[in-house]
Amino acid sequence: MFHHASIRTANIYRAIAFYELLGFVVKERFTTGFTLACWLEGLGGRIELMEIPQPNPTPDIFDDEHYVGYYHLSFELTKITDNLPEWLEQLKIKFTTAAQENPDLVSPLKILLEPRQQQICDRVYEVTFIADSDGLPLEFIRLYS
Repeated sequence: MFHHASIRTANIYRAIAFYELLGFVVKERFTTGFTLACWLEGLGGRIELMEIPQPNPTPDIFDDEHYVGYYHLSFELTKITDNLPEWLEQLKIKFTTAAQENPDLVSPLKILLEPRQQQICDRVYEVTFIADSDGLPLEFIRLYS
């Protein structure tokens, strides 16, 4: 059974705000020796955030076709929404409002790939990618029927 995905972040407070807007809830806050950390649960999974002091810039793994390594997290939305473009539009509004209310903590949503249909094996999916608060790609996928 998959336990969690761990994400290193430059600013844990901005990362928490980002993932909470996606529907995640902080379940545990703790330190890992030298840094702040937490577990969040939502969208059927668990994420661990760890703040990294003096972070290096995030590589552009979405547009670098030669990048090797972990690429993205993917969240299944088939049971959550009947329309991925509408879901994304509502998310953009939520982020825009939050960014206006607290610009030091939240930025407008950055879309890396607008929703589109993609055939994977014998199924057609709606797929979109957004960037998290550190620029890491997140995929949202919905079985298209």
